[in-house]
This record gives sequence, C-alpha cells and structure tokens, in this order.
Amino acid sequence: MDFLSADNYVLARLCFDRALGAIYFIAFLSAYNQFPALLGEHGLLPVPDFVKRVKFKQFPTLFHWKYSDHMLRVMCWIGMLLGLLLTFGAFDQAPIVVHMLSWLTLYGMYLSLVSVGQDFYGFGWETMLLEAGFFAAFMGPYWVTPSWIPILILRWMLFRTEMGAGLIKLRGDRCWRDLTCLYYHHETQPLPNPLSRYFHHLPKWFHRFGVVFSHFCQLVAPFGLFFPQPVASVAGFFLIFHQMILVVSGNYSWLNWLTIVLGFLAFSDSGIATTPAPLWFQIIQIGIGVLAIFLSYRPLLNFFQKRQYMNYCWNRWHLVGAYGAFGSVTKERYEIVIEGTDDEFPDEKSVWKEYGFRGKPVELNRTPPVVAPYHLRLDWMIWFLPFGVLVGDDDIYVQGHDLWFVRFMLKLLRNDRALLKLLRHNPFPDRPPVWVRAKFYQYHFTESGEKNIWKRTYKGEYCPELSLKSLPGLV
Repeated sequence: MDFLSADNYVLARLCFDRALGAIYFIAFLSAYNQFPALLGEHGLLPVPDFVKRVKFKQFPTLFHWKYSDHMLRVMCWIGMLLGLLLTFGAFDQAPIVVHMLSWLTLYGMYLSLVSVGQDFYGFGWETMLLEAGFFAAFMGPYWVTPSWIPILILRWMLFRTEMGAGLIKLRGDRCWRDLTCLYYHHETQPLPNPLSRYFHHLPKWFHRFGVVFSHFCQLVAPFGLFFPQPVASVAGFFLIFHQMILVVSGNYSWLNWLTIVLGFLAFSDSGIATTPAPLWFQIIQIGIGVLAIFLSYRPLLNFFQKRQYMNYCWNRWHLVGAYGAFGSVTKERYEIVIEGTDDEFPDEKSVWKEYGFRGKPVELNRTPPVVAPYHLRLDWMIWFLPFGVLVGDDDIYVQGHDLWFVRFMLKLLRNDRALLKLLRHNPFPDRPPVWVRAKFYQYHFTESGEKNIWKRTYKGEYCPELSLKSLPGLV
C-alpha cells in the first residue's frame, strides 16, 4: 500500500501531534478549574441530575456509571498528563498501539465531559477538539511513515471549518455581504483583548478589506488543500495567517489555535527516513477512511442547504461535524453588570459593589486581558444572555432568565467558594452580600488615548434585587 504513504509529511505530523497535545492539556486544565463549580455535584447545572434524565446512547459518558467531583479531577489530571506527554514527544518512539491508545484515551475522557457539559460545553470548538483527537490516534508515532488517509481526513475537517464559516456569513448577516461587519465586530465580540480597541478604530476602508480577505481565506483558499504541492502549502499559509489575525484581535478559546494546528498538515518537508506502517495498522487506517467518508454525507450536503447548520454534529460521538462562526454580528455591545450590597434594607443611598470577571468587560478602566486559548466558560455564557433581551429607547424587556443564571445569583448570596474562584474580584470577601442584582448597560470603546477603555450607558434592570429571604422556595 505504498500509494497511501505520505513520507513528506513527517514534520507536519510531528508539529500537529505535539501542538494538539498542548491544546488538550489546556482543555483539561480548564475543566479542572471550572467544571466542579459549573457542573459538579453542587454546580449550576449538576451532572448527577443531568445523567438521570438522559441515556448513554444519546450522551455517551463515563459518568453514567458514577459521577463525583473527585473522579472528575482525577480524570482531568490524567488528561493533562497525557496532553503534556504528547506535547513533549514522550510517545514519539513508542509502539503504535501505545500512541493510538493515548489519543483515544484523551478523546474518550473529553467526550465524557462534553456529553454532560450542557450549556457550558455547547461550543463548536469542543466538537472540533474531539474530532481532531480521534483521528490523531491513527496518524501513527514519529517513527512510522505517515499515511495520506488521516492527513486528508483532517484537511477535510479544516476545509469544513473554513468553508462552513464562510458560507454561514454569506447566508447570514447582510453586513458580511456589504463588507461592514468589522465596523462592529471588534467592539462587540465575546471577550475582547488588549488590541481589540485598536482594531476597532482602524479606518473603515481597512475593515472592508478585512472582510474581503476573510471571504477569500474561508471561501477560496480551502480548495487549495486538496491540490498538490506547493498549492496546498500556499492555501495553508493563508488559512494560518488569517487565524493569526483573529488571535491578536480577540479571545476565542482554542478555536483559532486548533484551526492553525490543522493547517500544519498542509505543509510538506523534504522527507525523513521512517519505517513503513505494519499491514494491520494500514488496514485500520483504511477502515477509518471509510468511516470518515460515510460520516461526511450530511456535512457535505449542509454546504448546499439554504438553512445551513453551524457547529452541529449528526452523531453522538462528535465526529465529522459542521462548523462555522459569526453568521451574524451584533451591532451593539450590551453587558450585564452584577452588583451586591450588604444593606439589610437597600434604598437610594445604599452602596452597591460590582463583581469583576476575568475576561468579560465590567470596569471601565480595565484593559481587556489575553485569555485564549484558555476558555472562560462563565464569561462566555454571560455574554450570550443579552441576546434574550429586547432593547427599547427607554427600557428593556427581559424574556426570561436561564436556570443556571438564577442559581449563579443565589450562590453569590452564599459566597460560594468554588464559584467565586471563577471571578476576578469578589467585593464581599468577609461575608456574603444581603442582596444582589443585575444591571443592563450598553458598552462602547472610548477613543484611542483616553484613560478609560470603555464608556457605558445604563439601559435598564436585567435582574431585580434578590436575597435569600426573598426566594425561600429556591434556597
């Protein structure tokens, strides 16, 4: 089966293998730090309650057998260790079976998290990480000659990621077609970074050019991935360059970094001496290729559907999904600011103190931090909440509150230690507040050179004042 040999992709596979291991390490680190407070035994959406309502065939996870926060932390430690070992090449000379089982173990453990992660794990890059990790298991260690089968499968994944994002833009928000989306995007994106304000204030002609370049990188360049060299390398260069622009202008967890890692497989090298893969492994690779073709039917049709799915998978194993991002762009930035007071009977003279988040804008003078590829799940989920608010000229209408948000507010009233670790600033370190509330603001970047980064306008009340005494049925 020499025709399947990709002996000029040894270094590309090595870089892919090690970089993907690093992303898995970050994913399990994120879970170790955040999962118990969000989804643990006493979390906002507890896993034990969830697994009672669903079946394994719908949501495959080890936690159907048992869940405990201790078990979760042990799993995360194993995931972080395996990710580090792969990152530093511990399995480069290992037997094929050891290398393959290492990746399948990472995939299986992370699938267990995603399957029960509910709202907090409903992001497209979760499925992307699972898909990449599963097919990485069949790349083989460093000493084995690479095969075209997993390389083409992962290039197909990169193609779906870029093409899905490009098509959903053309079919979605009109501003992608009239080239104006970047007038707003850097200001309204989920978690801006230190350079986002600079990008926002660039000339409008530059923003329009940026949209054109984005369309080229997502709708034209991906086809080059399936051409011979050097066309594939040129395509890979444009895709990686485009993702690097997104990296320096915003925080999107590991979405951009994982896309860059997939782009490594577009580059060939001069050839390094390796040992041909044994027949049994080549047969497994062929089987995996057949599986990928079978699972590609719906994602392929999705490109041609008027109602295109974005970040969706048709199987419970999260393999060969449909991807995409920012089919629509919010034109105004709205933020929910959470406050508390220790006054027993608050009035107009009461002092309300704001809670600070690690990535989400609250303080007007705070420069947005760099957090990616780490994923601040709570900050992202609060960014989504304003989408359920109707904003008028003089007031707002809140269409309802998510259950996790109500529980979040109640845990602030108890100074829940695990939850408060997810925040940057707790204004009540000694004792919990008596009342909490949430205000709704419109945020804008200030002009470059001003002392404050943000300016804001009060729009209304998102959540009224709550206390443990006022909600006896939920305590």
